Amino acid sequence: MTPAGPRAGVPIGPRDSKGYRLFTGLNAGVLVLVCLVVLYPFITLLAQSFSSAGAIKAGLVNAVPVDFNIETYRAVTQDERFWTSYGNTVLYTVVGTVVAMILTTTFAYVISKQHLRGRNVLIGIAVFTMFFNGGIIPNYVLISSLGLKNTMWAVVLPGALSVFNLLVMKSFFENLPRELEEAAQLDGLGWFGIYVRIVLPLSKAVIATMVLFYSVAYWNDWFSAFLYLDKNELFPMSLYLRNLIAGASTTTAESAAAIGTTGAAISANIKAVTMVLAILPILVVYPFVQRHFVSGVMLGSVKG
Repeated sequence: MTPAGPRAGVPIGPRDSKGYRLFTGLNAGVLVLVCLVVLYPFITLLAQSFSSAGAIKAGLVNAVPVDFNIETYRAVTQDERFWTSYGNTVLYTVVGTVVAMILTTTFAYVISKQHLRGRNVLIGIAVFTMFFNGGIIPNYVLISSLGLKNTMWAVVLPGALSVFNLLVMKSFFENLPRELEEAAQLDGLGWFGIYVRIVLPLSKAVIATMVLFYSVAYWNDWFSAFLYLDKNELFPMSLYLRNLIAGASTTTAESAAAIGTTGAAISANIKAVTMVLAILPILVVYPFVQRHFVSGVMLGSVKG
């Protein structure tokens, strides 16, 4: 009869040992616990959005809805200002991310060239801005003097270039094989052609990562809009939600009137509903971008 354990004379590998199995089990248990801790606040928020105001006020809602209802979702989605701010957020995020990626990729590609004159000066100027800035008042005066106040560009341009993202992309470009660019130059391509046809296609992983960073930053940004926008029709979703949480919005009463419900009946969970609707697009888009984090950084290679 064949023995149940490892074959005689065959050494036990590290993955067959009890210590390895114990470590794997503990590691899996810790990761599951961390996931639960991270997901619990969102699950609770989702449960509150489907619960009654009385249950929320009484502290009865944890991870499961109590007195299930969707009246608040109806109230929020019938508010025109909600959809206006939602559309503004999408517009600011798309335009801001495109502008930021153009600035970041071009600047990073330029300063990644060792032979560029003044390269260290450009890098020094960029790094200097990471530690020192003019402050809120000078920035406000600058935006106002440029005529950008109460425009989309007041939200888009101040955060259009992240020095951290710039340095990460610069390091990536520096690690690209020089032989690729030299071969492209021999074929008659200029620097712009090399940048568009060689460098960018090989940088899909880092570009996808930067797109995620910039889009999440623009989607969640409310302070720029709070400073530079005075018109409600220009507010993004984040500022709409901030005003709602701060009690500076009459959305609760107006939304309740739209469905014939008193404001007090939905005031306790209208914030939860708005937050769920605000973060839903990021949760939907993130899995499609996240796969690039684990993909290969180089899509091609050079054999020497």
